[in-house]
Amino acid sequence: MFIGRRLRKFAAQGLAVAVIVTATVATRLPEPALPETEELRRRYAFDRQHLTSLAVRGEQERRQVSPGVAHISTWISALGAAVALGDVDGNGLPDDQCLVDPRTDTITVAPVAGGSRYASFVLDPAPLPYDPVATAPMGCLPGDFNGDGRLDLVTYYWGRTPVLFLRTADPTTGPGAYVRQEVMPTVERWYTDSILSTDVDGDGHLDLVVGNYFPDGARLLDPRATDDPLMQMQDSMSRAYNGGTKRFLLGGPGGSDPGSVRFVDVPGVLPRDAERAWTLAIGAYDFNGDLLPELYFANDFGPDRFYLNRSTPGAIRLEPLLGERGATTPRSKALGQDSFKGMSIDFADMDGDGHTDMFVSNITSEFGLMESHFAWRNTGRVGDMNAGTAPFEDRSEEFGLARSGWGWDAKFGDFDNDGTPELVQTTGFTKGEHNLWPQVAELAMANDEVLHHLPTWMRHTPGWELAGRDEDAFFVRGTDGRWGSISDLVGLGGETTSRGVATADVNGDGRLDFAVARQWEDSYLFVNRGQSGDTSLNLKLLLPPAGAPAGPTTATTGAGSNTVRGSPAIGATATVLLPDGQRMVGQVDGGNGHSSVRSPELHFGLGDLPGDRQLTVRLDWRDRQGQLHHRDVTVSPGRWTILLGE
Repeated sequence: MFIGRRLRKFAAQGLAVAVIVTATVATRLPEPALPETEELRRRYAFDRQHLTSLAVRGEQERRQVSPGVAHISTWISALGAAVALGDVDGNGLPDDQCLVDPRTDTITVAPVAGGSRYASFVLDPAPLPYDPVATAPMGCLPGDFNGDGRLDLVTYYWGRTPVLFLRTADPTTGPGAYVRQEVMPTVERWYTDSILSTDVDGDGHLDLVVGNYFPDGARLLDPRATDDPLMQMQDSMSRAYNGGTKRFLLGGPGGSDPGSVRFVDVPGVLPRDAERAWTLAIGAYDFNGDLLPELYFANDFGPDRFYLNRSTPGAIRLEPLLGERGATTPRSKALGQDSFKGMSIDFADMDGDGHTDMFVSNITSEFGLMESHFAWRNTGRVGDMNAGTAPFEDRSEEFGLARSGWGWDAKFGDFDNDGTPELVQTTGFTKGEHNLWPQVAELAMANDEVLHHLPTWMRHTPGWELAGRDEDAFFVRGTDGRWGSISDLVGLGGETTSRGVATADVNGDGRLDFAVARQWEDSYLFVNRGQSGDTSLNLKLLLPPAGAPAGPTTATTGAGSNTVRGSPAIGATATVLLPDGQRMVGQVDGGNGHSSVRSPELHFGLGDLPGDRQLTVRLDWRDRQGQLHHRDVTVSPGRWTILLGE
């Protein structure tokens, strides 16, 4: 009798859940309320230009790999395209590229948008040891790591530890002059897919958070390798914890030389299941206003991880945050408990409620893997983090952002300056003539005890296609709050296999541009020619060079702003107070996402605000000693460089 009552109770609850789920599915059907096509064409117009890729040793169509993974050489060859935008030559504009092209296995630095200020060049680690047969570049992270006011570059790889390119102080040597330095004291075999720069411990120095993928030490790309016990695939499709080790490298002065820098590896920051997850992207954002960034790790084959930052100088302390589950919340829709395939992470206010949300790409291929992307809506209950709760709920279905294909890097940006962000997302995996999804589905049903063994994997060599017919997405938010992609209208349509997105106002015209890095294809810069007529505010927040006297905070506009020298104030927050009482918030980005990096400048679309309207901007930052500062400055729409002083 008692058992019967319990069963009837659960059956009734199940019926209620079924009704709710059915209603949820029905919300997918309405199209977003977007403007008419001609209005969209006017607001979102772009000129597409090739990015420069230099070949040193010729071109290839896929990577050389170890004999142990030769039967999945196309799978192993599916990553590596990346792009960063920034001010490499110091002319005051983020009009330089740092492009990783798998076809040439090179990292090319070059001017963009028709510039010819210097000759393009390849970042070559020599004289540091580098084996081109067993190593492949994966990304380029700009940043001023020694604090001298010049942009340095960190390059990272599959097959070795990262390399730091420190820009020389001699102005006669041109933008291609660097001192090469190992980030680690010894060269090891890492498989790095993402590096983020941020001040993790709040001591005023830039640190590096490294996301490694394949197990450390494996000889994955070495055709000379045989019988390597470290070479293995993930040990689960949903709970994989045998990947490369996450690294937390605390930065600081390198010794008596004021231009040097060193990084100290801090082990044991994360528990083993999080430390050895297969990480593809990392994000940093300060949600509680203490200027210590919370950290998000987007992991393949298992749960993403989100941490509240409780660090103090020299001591990293991260507390895990988990999303709450309700009666109708599947486990994979609770933050930190999912089983999806995290590929990216970026931050913006997606619904206009004044709170910063998060977007994560996953694999959402129709007739392949019907999971969903994550649109983590911020509930505004920031205090919940103190109790270990992540104040975020997935609203991807409600927003219309749940599915767009095999997702990779995604970046927000206000490309028409109306005050509402858009979202550019790269998609696709491998092209071919034969559909490999049936074999992948069979592999996914295999016992986890055998999955990591390479001989159990299906053949994935040239000719086999996996999500190779996807289109990159350009999502626009409609007046009803739902998002829709207009990729064909902006020139992103067509079957592609893309990996990375970077944004910047490369020509300083007040309109945000973007670059897309494509795998085994040409990569492009999309120069914004939109005619919305709306105004914008661009802020370049700089710390004075290390050792320079700290004067007052100063804001400079016009041509003179390009001559101000300093270091991008990674992690600093700008809050723009609008005349209607609304606020817009931006934080200086140190490399959020998968492999590709936006310019560290902050871009705010201001809608129809007059160009002479005075605005108050609240600035919050840490100086080079880790001290907190808060200042209000008054600016008008346009480009401003702000030197953050006392």
